[in-house]
Order: sequence, then C-alpha cells, then structure tokens
Amino acid sequence: MYTLTNMYPTSLAFSNEELRGLLDLSKQYKATYGKDSTMPGTEAPKPLTGKSVSMIFQKRSTRTRVSTETGMNLLGGHALFLGPSDIQLGVNESMRDTANVLSRFNSIILARVYGHDDIVELSKHATVPIINALSDLHHPLQTLADLMALEDHFGDLKGKTLAWVGDGNNVLHDLMIGAAKLGMNVNVATPAGYEANSRIVDITKKLADENGGKVFLTAVADEAVTGSDVVVTDTWVSMGQEEEYAKRIEEFAGYEVNSSLMAKANDGAVFLHCLPRHPEEVTDEVFYSEQSLVFPEAENRMWTVMAVMAAQLGKA
Repeated sequence: MYTLTNMYPTSLAFSNEELRGLLDLSKQYKATYGKDSTMPGTEAPKPLTGKSVSMIFQKRSTRTRVSTETGMNLLGGHALFLGPSDIQLGVNESMRDTANVLSRFNSIILARVYGHDDIVELSKHATVPIINALSDLHHPLQTLADLMALEDHFGDLKGKTLAWVGDGNNVLHDLMIGAAKLGMNVNVATPAGYEANSRIVDITKKLADENGGKVFLTAVADEAVTGSDVVVTDTWVSMGQEEEYAKRIEEFAGYEVNSSLMAKANDGAVFLHCLPRHPEEVTDEVFYSEQSLVFPEAENRMWTVMAVMAAQLGKA
C-alpha cells in the first residue's frame, strides 16, 4: 500500500520516491477509470467509499472543482464544494475553528486560497489531510498534472530541458521543484521585477544539483527556450491582479509564445499551459498545434488529485 504524508502544502512536502509513487498511481488510475479502460465502471474499485473531501474555494476554478468532484466520485467518495458564499475562511470564523470543524465532518480538506498563510494555518490545526489546491506561493497539484503529461509523451524526463517563459509565479515554483526532482534542466525567463521567489529558486538549484540537472535564469525568452524540450507559460495577470493588467501587458512584451519562439526549441519540443489561457500569452497557432499538450495536461488534473487523495488516506 502506498501512503503519502498527511499534509500536501507544496511540492517540497514529498520525497523523490513519493513523487514517483504519485505519478505511477495517477497513471494506474487513468488506465483503470479512464475512457479507454476496458473495465466496466460498476466493477472498478471504490477505495474511498465512505470518505469525503471538503473543497474550500476562495478562488474559482473549472479544472480544480470538476477534477476533484469527479475523481472523488470515481473512487467511491463524496466531494463537498464550499465557495465564498458558503464559507468565509478566516472572516466569520477563525481558520483554526474552520479546520477543527471540517476535520470532524470530512476525511480530507482541499483548499484553493489567496494567501499561502491560509494553507499553513489550516495544516497546523486540521486533524485530517490538507491539500493545497492553489495559493499565491504554490500550486503542487498542477505540477503533478504537468509532469504526468510530459512522462506520457516523452517517457523518462531525466536530462530533458524545461523552459518557463512568463511570470515567476506559484505555478512555476512547484513546477521547477518537481522538474528538478526528476532530473530535468530548468530554464526560466521572467521580466525584471517578476522573478520567482528567491528562496524557492535556491531550493530548486540544490535539488537540481542532487538529481543531475541545472537551473538557468534569464530575462530573455529566446535564451530560455533555445535548446529546450518543453516550453511552458501561464497567465500574466492572475486572479486578484486585475488592476495591474495594462502595466503587466506592457512589461511582458516579448514573452508571447509563438511559432517563432517555439522554433528555437529542440525538434519535438512540446508546449504546456495550465489554463485558462489568454491570447497575449500564446498564439492559437501554438496552442492548438500538435506540439501542444494542454488538454492532456488538463485531464491529468483529475488522475493526479485522485492519487493524492487515495495516498493521503492510505487507500492507494
């Protein structure tokens, strides 16, 4: 039986072996419950029967909600959505009290929040596993989906080079950690003033050294993409940053992923975007091309959150 550590606040929360186990379990679930499975749905295992997950959403998301609700159902459990109108985390009721109450009702608490401190506080007081479904500092579930998509396409990722082009945000933080753990090289291009968190960069460099990879930082998109096998970008304006839209669009000039930029990558290079995408970030020519893995990547959000939930509860 494969069991994951109870708390899942960041991709730093698990070892290389646990990362490997989660990816393998995700692929197993896709084979068992996916549309290409030959196993009738009525005969598929239901290891989370009688279990439930409360899903706290301070920030909306199509993929996180649908993947978690559907995935929990496939595993035999129940998912409960708690949006901003249902629960005001830390407002009408303290974080500590919310964690204690939900721990008495549910088997797992999944939270998609603004500040990472909310995840830390929930983890401190909950008596059931916590899943960080996104905070301003980390997005570990997205990293699992991305790495699964890349392994499905390439196989072993050791020695491959991943290029990030865009904002040094939460998605990048966990992706570079996960990529380094698998022995990938990580190239990061961010505009001045939008660099990744320096502490997380230092941790990534250490992980890269331990696993045979390298980390390269630049402010020039072409430099990051040249010689890469994977090109990744994300939104330039995250939820809560709408007032900065005009400023960010101007300062991210030259960071659009287009066919010219992709041509600087290695032959056979692929493109990732966690969605939703906006036209200034990537052209349709790239987004809908054969190089794009964005929709398998999105599908993998379900298989990977299923793996995390089952592993956390010792039901994998």
